[in-house]
Amino acid sequence: MDSAPDDAGHVRIPASPLIYEINTWPWLAALSRVAGRPVTLGDVDDDQWDAIADGGFDAVWLMGVWRRSPAGVAIARADDPLMAWFASTMPDFEPADVVGSPYSVRDYVVDDHLGGPAALAAARRALADRGVGLILDVVPNHVAVDHPWVTEHPEWFIRGSADDLDRDPGSFVSVGDEVIANGRDPYFPAWRDVVQVNAFSEGLRSATLTTVTAIAAQCDGVRCDMAMLVMNDVFARTWGGRAGPIPDDEFWPAVIDGVRARHPGFVFIAEAYWDTESALHADGFDECYGKRFYDTLRDAPTTLRDVLSTEMPDHRRLLRFIENHDEPRAPVAFGDRDRQAAVAALTQDGPRLIHQGQLDGRRRRLPVQLGRFADEPVDTDRALFYRALLGVLDTPGLRDGSLDLCAADDAAPTVIAWTRTAADDDDRWLIVVNVSEEWAAGRVRIGWVNPPSHMTNPLSGECLPVADDGSVDVSLVAWGWQIYR
Repeated sequence: MDSAPDDAGHVRIPASPLIYEINTWPWLAALSRVAGRPVTLGDVDDDQWDAIADGGFDAVWLMGVWRRSPAGVAIARADDPLMAWFASTMPDFEPADVVGSPYSVRDYVVDDHLGGPAALAAARRALADRGVGLILDVVPNHVAVDHPWVTEHPEWFIRGSADDLDRDPGSFVSVGDEVIANGRDPYFPAWRDVVQVNAFSEGLRSATLTTVTAIAAQCDGVRCDMAMLVMNDVFARTWGGRAGPIPDDEFWPAVIDGVRARHPGFVFIAEAYWDTESALHADGFDECYGKRFYDTLRDAPTTLRDVLSTEMPDHRRLLRFIENHDEPRAPVAFGDRDRQAAVAALTQDGPRLIHQGQLDGRRRRLPVQLGRFADEPVDTDRALFYRALLGVLDTPGLRDGSLDLCAADDAAPTVIAWTRTAADDDDRWLIVVNVSEEWAAGRVRIGWVNPPSHMTNPLSGECLPVADDGSVDVSLVAWGWQIYR
């Protein structure tokens, strides 16, 4: 970790950060239970922040700090299938565990339950003192049904009629004298606890800039939920004539440029799908979710080399992960392949994300509407693996070094290798994976000038001879992996 606070206490997040996502409400609930007292963001013990900094993290994403919606809580508790799902994820589930979705934002003010704005400021100072940046959420596509904008500025929303409400009560809601569409994306049913902003509304765009500018005064970057939904083409495809004429300008450039005029160096991260990453990068986003990489690792690992090849040169701006709050836990999604997936994702060149609980091998995915984690023992083997992996990730070559794919023999098509090389060439790494359920062996050509005579895996101590031409012979068990230095 090499971030550092500037004179104003802001932390400039580096270009290839290691980010730690914390589900804020249940995290504080767990700390409160251990402490025997309520713990807010303002009085988290120093050892918690120290552990994050010592893990080599450049930034913490405190997911879900904004004021949650009482109406959203009521909607969730009245939804029998949703409540049944909650109960299936937590053996001792109670209705009181439903605290509302962090993406059904009542107002962009830190929730009182978490300590309010002063507590967030204290948490940010604690992180900045350790050279760790702070990332928060912004949800551009929708707000809670009881957000002040809904009654104060109904013209900022996609509106419907009484006939729409009668015909499709799952997609429209009555708020005062207005019928307003529930928030949605083009491919799934509407979300009942939120209402849909009109991304083509000039008033809404101006209010979004004001809101994100205020958020930027409290953190060092934002993760923009479903950022592609407010792009002109996506929004027009979703809402058609209800949205009105398509603006000449895209949604995001004015927001991003306006915020950076006040907060230079502020980082924008887009949750993005449907091959919209390049367009969002062009709009000004620093990073976009690398969902194609995740899907490939999980569902089609034999095509990993092709994906890595086609993602260049934008790969440095794609956020790599093997789990987050929206995806299944890694041991569930990948099974025993999760360690290989972690190595593949976390040794890539660019931003990388680790989700709270991943380092302990948790298996239970927590619905975002719930306010506490289910009890779950630490998976000792996975915890030890991640402790060792974090140690090697905090080195110049694997933090900031360039990435190059290695050529491999045609006889070993499932062996994929890449190198990471520090700018001064003093710290060089080779990562090799076997994306097959069968043993594989082959020759890999590293491509370095003046290659070393041998390399060593710091996690196992295994020594790998290097030929004079810079090639190595590797042998990997099914779904095997190796890291050499």
